[in-house]
Amino acid sequence: MQSDRRPRLTPAVADIRRAVRAVLPTDGLVLVALSGGADSLALAAATAFEASRAGVRAGAVIVDHALQAGSAAVAATAAEQARTLGLDPVLVVAVTVEDASSGGGPEASARTARYAALARAATETGASAVLLGHTLDDQAETVLLGLARGSGPTSLQGMSVRNGIYARPLLGIRRALTRQFCMDSGLAWWDDPHNLDPRYTRVRVRETVLPVLEWELGPGVAEALARTADQLREDSEALDAMVLELIEEIVEHAEAGIAVSVGALLANPAALRQRIIRYVVESEFGVSLERTHTLAVARLVTDWHGQKTLDLPGVRVERQDGMLVFTAEG
Repeated sequence: MQSDRRPRLTPAVADIRRAVRAVLPTDGLVLVALSGGADSLALAAATAFEASRAGVRAGAVIVDHALQAGSAAVAATAAEQARTLGLDPVLVVAVTVEDASSGGGPEASARTARYAALARAATETGASAVLLGHTLDDQAETVLLGLARGSGPTSLQGMSVRNGIYARPLLGIRRALTRQFCMDSGLAWWDDPHNLDPRYTRVRVRETVLPVLEWELGPGVAEALARTADQLREDSEALDAMVLELIEEIVEHAEAGIAVSVGALLANPAALRQRIIRYVVESEFGVSLERTHTLAVARLVTDWHGQKTLDLPGVRVERQDGMLVFTAEG
């Protein structure tokens, strides 16, 4: 049932509604991924308002990770808030988070389970988009974590506003503004205790590292990190487009795999050469090469002195008659 509450059109409310309006589909159903926290609750309220004005159906999906006591009650409260805002359908999906020791830690395991649940919900409801509540602060944390890990441009370009069915309207909005939106709208949000648990790397970045950087370097560090992500994403998209243009000219099918012209690789700058290598391996064998492996393959082009076959995780690479031949490992 639609709430009769009419929040004041404060700057926070106006800014977040405007951000949602910019990504809202023109028809069909859109789902908001709602946790009950301030970011997703502000997103849900703004989406309910803008969707109603645009004649678009808007619903919500709440994922219960069952990682802490009372999670079912938190999910039920979020679902009731979504219904009060006028969202329909409202889905509550319980998931099982796999053993975090399998790799990536508890955050990665929960994220994998959450995105799988969101994808299923979109398929089952026929939703054309799922809106996520990531903010500029989340973007800055992602970029800073990528820098610390030396993850390269893929990580440093952070999250995109649009990625398949997912859209992130709030990537240009500071986290403090979502809380202000909720206060202006009379909405009570839930603070996840995990967001203050220093065992999680992202929490330490959020609560300690970024504040220290802002204290020592001055305000605006988070915005600068987000701008860096935007610039790197633009560069990356341009380079990826160039790779796709080159691939058809320099790649041949080999007997048991695929071959790439050594001369063509050598004629291109390192950034393109390495992207071509990564693209070929990922598209043909489903393997994502680490940088050390990519550079080892590149040395078969730039520093050739009769090296033996390279056996990498999931793929074998050999230089034969002016070609790099990639085949499945084993």
